[in-house]
Amino acid sequence: MIEEGKALFLQIAENVEDSILDGSLADDARAPSTNELAAFYRINPATAAKGVNVLVERSILVKRRGIGMFVAPGARAQLIAERRGAFADRYIDPLLAEASALGLDADDLAQLLRERAAAHRTEGNRP
Repeated sequence: MIEEGKALFLQIAENVEDSILDGSLADDARAPSTNELAAFYRINPATAAKGVNVLVERSILVKRRGIGMFVAPGARAQLIAERRGAFADRYIDPLLAEASALGLDADDLAQLLRERAAAHRTEGNRP
């Protein structure tokens, strides 16, 4: 669950984000406290608090004085938009650059994607 080479507080933030994205934490749902996160991951509560604060600063989580942290309204949509942009930057832009170098157009890329998706589905259905 914890990976080497990446700051623990960032991993905590990403794990909470993943729970929001997969629906485990819905808008306005109570988010795990820093103490709960610290106990679950067996880390210092200050490290967990740093991860939570990253999400508060980005308006993914909101503090409700005296009752805890909650998922901000629209947080899931915000995370999807952020990750979609990051996906495009990391994968689509280099793909388009390489396709251009090979003389492939959007139709060629779409056909390749359909072929690979079909092959992937077939491989996934094998016993």
